[in-house]
Amino acid sequence: MRPKRRFETRATSSSTDRTVTKASGSPTLARAGLYLLLVGQLLPVIDFSIVNVALDSVSRSLHANATELELVVSAYGVGFAVCLAMGGRLGDNHGRRQLFGWGIALFSLASLLCGLANSVALLLAARVLQGVGAALSVPQILATIHVTLEGPKHSRALGLYGAVSGLAFVLGQILGGLLVSLDIAGLGWRSVFLINPPIGIAVLLLLRRLVPETRSTSAASIDWLGTVLLSVLILSLLLPIALGPSVHWAWPCFVVLAAIAPLAWLFWRAERHVERQGRTPLVPPSLLRLSNVRFALGFAMLFFTSYGGFMYSLALTLQVGAGFTPLASGNSFVAMGTAFFLGSLVTARIFSRFDRLSVLLMGGATQMAGLLGVIITLGTAWPTLHVLDLAPATMLVGVGQSLMLGSFFRIGLVDLPAHQAGAGSAMLSTVQQAAFSIGPAAFGAILTQSLRWHPGDHRMAGQYAIGVEILFMLLLAGSVLHRRLAAR
Repeated sequence: MRPKRRFETRATSSSTDRTVTKASGSPTLARAGLYLLLVGQLLPVIDFSIVNVALDSVSRSLHANATELELVVSAYGVGFAVCLAMGGRLGDNHGRRQLFGWGIALFSLASLLCGLANSVALLLAARVLQGVGAALSVPQILATIHVTLEGPKHSRALGLYGAVSGLAFVLGQILGGLLVSLDIAGLGWRSVFLINPPIGIAVLLLLRRLVPETRSTSAASIDWLGTVLLSVLILSLLLPIALGPSVHWAWPCFVVLAAIAPLAWLFWRAERHVERQGRTPLVPPSLLRLSNVRFALGFAMLFFTSYGGFMYSLALTLQVGAGFTPLASGNSFVAMGTAFFLGSLVTARIFSRFDRLSVLLMGGATQMAGLLGVIITLGTAWPTLHVLDLAPATMLVGVGQSLMLGSFFRIGLVDLPAHQAGAGSAMLSTVQQAAFSIGPAAFGAILTQSLRWHPGDHRMAGQYAIGVEILFMLLLAGSVLHRRLAAR
């Protein structure tokens, strides 16, 4: 019975959370404040995928090659992932509302710079700065929810948070295609970035009125060494994967990849040393002792890498291979986004009837069925592929993703102590965003390598990439089944 209880709802730790909330004087987050935070969440998540359908236009405008296009997507994720944990710590120390505001302001400024960039180098630099702004704002949302809400309100807020995360990723593809096709004032792809500053300003004007300020009762120092080591670790994985196909997998790629193991060991030793000194490390080893946290981190690496890779590879396959316009490419994800949103609306009810692992398995099976449907559709409808041809399969993918994403935060946060809300939520989000940034590079490499083996066959390249995602989901399903057997 004890292992199973670890997978029950947040009620297992609700009494602890209630005590901490009352002791720290944290007010309750009103519904309007929650919605404002979720709008602030939309901006960073949308910008992960909004550029996918603009890549062809960016390539022609800035003369970017395939590797540079991958980096335009991934550079944002690197800045996001590397600074997330630090953003959570700064919010704990100096006030989560204040850091959320600073993050939105920096993100809006960086978006303006992206829209004005006249070279790939400037666009990449601005994308990294965008990621840093997102990293300052996003962890404050989950931490604020965790310390100001409890019981059913907390569960519903987590459901909305997960729904917005996944829906925004799909919405980015649709909105990006619409903006590029409208070509407002002749801005073309630049409009996908220039839409952010006005929304950011509106959020900042309402922030102080609607969102209460919260902070940790004890200040924690910033783990700068851990931040640097984590940055190097992510880049050591990302850059060889992104550059490998273009340099024909020259030996430096394998040298850098081989450095990942010792870098990970150094990072772990540094974090243990910081924690033993009584300071708060970037990734607290004590949190990694929690079974649910470890499982959630492994789940994130498999799910979000393939999620980000799927959105990138399918958008590129449709535009470059099938000749879709940006608008048609974006519209190809409407059915998926609608299904995801509808699935997210009923996740709370589903989780009240089934345990988390069962829901995770249902979501994985549904998504794999949809991915297989996409592969079959590409094979049978190519080259006269139409937007509606993909709708049945992508709807299954959307439903499956809504169930899986809903499982992620519920599993990862169930045992999280309230006083470590910032560090814990930032750690989960760090792995999530790191996986998102690795996804386009990894699946872009698959596309590039496949086109080297089969020149000009974009259909097969897309099928290879989606087939790899199915393998990832099979690995995840295997780990879930193993965990269930171990619990019994």
